[in-house]
Amino acid sequence: MDQKTEKLYREREKRYIDAVQLRVPDRVPTSVHLSFLPARFTGIKYKDAYYDFPRWKDAYIKTALHFQPDRCEFFPNQSGRVLEALDQKFFIWPGHGVGENCSHQFVEAEYMKAEEYDLFLKDQSDFNIRTLMPRMYGSLAPLQALPPLHSMQIMVPVHLFAVPEFAEMIQKLSSIANEAVQWMRQTGEMFAALNENGFPCRMTMIGGLVPFDMISDMLRGMRGSMLDMYRRPDKLLAAIEKISAQMLESIAAAPKPEQFTTTFMALHRGADGFMSLEQFEKFYWPYLVRQVHALVEAGYTPEIFFEGDYTQRLEYLLQLPKGKVIARMDRTDMAKAKEVLGGHICLSGNVPSSLLQTGTAEEVKDYCKWLIDVAGRDGGLIVGPRSVVDEVNPENLKAMIDFTREYGEYQ
Repeated sequence: MDQKTEKLYREREKRYIDAVQLRVPDRVPTSVHLSFLPARFTGIKYKDAYYDFPRWKDAYIKTALHFQPDRCEFFPNQSGRVLEALDQKFFIWPGHGVGENCSHQFVEAEYMKAEEYDLFLKDQSDFNIRTLMPRMYGSLAPLQALPPLHSMQIMVPVHLFAVPEFAEMIQKLSSIANEAVQWMRQTGEMFAALNENGFPCRMTMIGGLVPFDMISDMLRGMRGSMLDMYRRPDKLLAAIEKISAQMLESIAAAPKPEQFTTTFMALHRGADGFMSLEQFEKFYWPYLVRQVHALVEAGYTPEIFFEGDYTQRLEYLLQLPKGKVIARMDRTDMAKAKEVLGGHICLSGNVPSSLLQTGTAEEVKDYCKWLIDVAGRDGGLIVGPRSVVDEVNPENLKAMIDFTREYGEYQ
């Protein structure tokens, strides 16, 4: 990193940290996750994000350098070849399940049946290995043939290794291990390249899902988890408590960051309209606030994406640590959010992706002006898109960043 780039890096880092920690920065910072936009912007395919990391990295850096946000985010993924070999069921990606230039998608299902709560609560490891993982990864189907883990004592079921299906599974896992590790190494190189080019980006996914969302996303599906709140609330709460304890253990065991480091959390089912306030207080909020406090105590800065509308739930956020959290808002009323949370939590967002995609540059600037005037008073605001920018008009995204740089100065 040359001196000019290092100076730019330090200025951006300070600007971002000042906003998060509720000091007034020199101007309102911008933050953008480029998602699949680099493919469209540089003329490669979305598919390259999963099958050609060097090409994807080059496109990502070129795009970041063109738009010049203060912070350029990057969310890791795994190699498409590894995912194919695993026959992953809960996720489809460009070139596998969707077109080569289509965004990835989550495939929701009831991977844990309603009658299996007792198995999950009694022996989660056994349930995960012999039931859950074979359902979520087709290549792991032979694990269903294992005897109950507790019954093996100190004996290894060597005879199973000779079964053709089991031997094939082991061989396949061995064949993709190097690719998976190589892909993870290149992911680290992407973060390093962003930093080297003047974009501060130190983030993790520790504590990424709250317990209810873990169950709703990965185990019971939205339909199943919503029904469980009425039909089997005690078992649902017991599973939430179990996952919460495990999350706190993993946070405590994680390496302590030596520098300012964010950890991204996306909230999927807690918004207005998904559950009542009574249900929110019972099944969702206590475990979210517990997790956030644990992350802050461990030295991380949680960046929480409040997907959907949280206008009715803003008062709850006052229970989060002051000046230690980023609240990235989607459809929440930003004027109300500033009224309730100003001076307590840094707000981030919430320029509509639909506006960035179909509006004019002037309309984007008008929205950013309103946002800065309303939510940027006395600091505590980071301007960015509400959600993904895969299909946005590049000129509009540039207008958002450039206008914020010019208009968002604090006198």
